[in-house]
Amino acid sequence: MTKVKGFTSRIVHHDRLQRFSDGPIHAPIYNSVPYGYETTEGLEAVFQGKNTGHSYARQSTPTTDALQSMINQAEGGVGTLVFATGMAALNATFFALLKQGDHVIASQYLFGNTFSLLTTLENFGVSVTFADLTDARNAKAAMQPNTRLVFAETIANPGTQIPDLEALGQWCREEQLVFIVDNTLTSPYLFNPSKVGASLVMNSLSKYFSGHGTVLGGAITDTGHFDWQGYPHIFEGYRTGDPKKWALTQIKKKALRDMGGTLSSDAAYQISVGAETIALRMDRACHNALSLAQMLENHPKISRVHYPGLENHPQHHRARDWFRHNGAILSFDLAEGYDCADLLNRIDLVINATHLGDNRTLALPMASTIFFEMGAQRRAEFGIGERMIRCSVGIEETDDLLEAFQSALDSL
Repeated sequence: MTKVKGFTSRIVHHDRLQRFSDGPIHAPIYNSVPYGYETTEGLEAVFQGKNTGHSYARQSTPTTDALQSMINQAEGGVGTLVFATGMAALNATFFALLKQGDHVIASQYLFGNTFSLLTTLENFGVSVTFADLTDARNAKAAMQPNTRLVFAETIANPGTQIPDLEALGQWCREEQLVFIVDNTLTSPYLFNPSKVGASLVMNSLSKYFSGHGTVLGGAITDTGHFDWQGYPHIFEGYRTGDPKKWALTQIKKKALRDMGGTLSSDAAYQISVGAETIALRMDRACHNALSLAQMLENHPKISRVHYPGLENHPQHHRARDWFRHNGAILSFDLAEGYDCADLLNRIDLVINATHLGDNRTLALPMASTIFFEMGAQRRAEFGIGERMIRCSVGIEETDDLLEAFQSALDSL
C-alpha cells in the first residue's frame, strides 16, 4: 500500500495492515484467556522474553496488541501498553517506577482522581509537591535530591491551565527526571507530548481517543526520550535488550501482570473502531467549544470563561503554538447571585453527566461534584470557583448548542 502521512489515513488503515489471517479490515476480537504452543520450549521462550507472543490475557492478546500499535503510531512512541482505564495506567506507572523515599513534582491543577491518587502515594512513602507548573520555575524550586519524576496534564481539568511543557521538558532532560504528560484532553490528534520532551505519555482512551462514551481504557506510551539505563529503580532482570523498552517491560510485569488492570479484547476493539473518527469528532467539538466560549464570554450573567482558545486566556499563546485546536473542554463561572443547578436544569440539550469526549455535550457543577471532597479552601487554591460549571462540548450543530445556552441564560 502507498505510504500515507495523514493522521486519519494512518488510523483507519492500521488494522488491516497488521496482516491478520483471512484479511479482516478490523483487528479480530481474541477472547481466549490462555494461549497454547506446540512445544514446551515455545511457551518457555515467551515467558522468558526470548520470543514475542501471548501466554495469558491478563498481559496481552492479539487484539490489545493491535490497539497498542495504533496508539504508539499516533503518539510517535517506541512502545505502548494499554490498561482497563486511564487511572489504571497511572497507577501502574507510579507503582512500578517509584519506591519509598522518592519525591514527585506534580501540577497543582489536576483532574480530581489523579490528585487523589497522588495523595494516596504519600501513604506508601512517596512525597508529592503540587506546584503551579504554568511557570517552570516553580518546578525547579520544588526539586529535591530524591525527585524522580514530574507529572503534568496538557490542559488542566477543569480550569484549562496549560503548563510550560517546553521548559519543563528541557529541564527534565537536563536533570534526568522522568517527565510524564497526560495527553487526555488534547489526544494525539491535537498534540504529541513527545515534541516537548515527554518521557511517558498517558491517554485515557475513554475520552476523545475512542469517543462515544461507551468504553473505558487507558494507555502509557514511551516516547524513547528518557535513558532508562540511568534510572535506579529498573529491576536487574529487566535490564536486557533495548534500554528504551526497559520501563515498559517493568510496568507490564510489575504492574499490569501483578496488579491486573487489564483491558479486555472487547474493549480494545471498541476503542480502535472509535478512534477511526477522532479527527472528525475533534474538529467539530473544538469548533463548537470555541464558538460557545466566545458567546459565553460576552454574556452578562457569566463572570469568567476558561478556554485556551480565547485571547485573554493566560496560556492562549501556548495553545495557539502547540495544539492543532484549543480542545473541547471549557469551564465558566456564573456571576454572583446565579445558581449552577438552576442554569443546567434549563438547558435541555445538555446532559447532566460527568465524562469528557462524548459526542453529546455534557456539563456539571465542579464544587458540588468532582471536587466536593477537596473542600472550599483547597478548591480556591486550585482555581476552582464555587459557581464553576465544566462543559465537555460535543458534536451537535453549533447553532443548536448556542441557542440552548443563550435561551437558558436569558431565562435565569
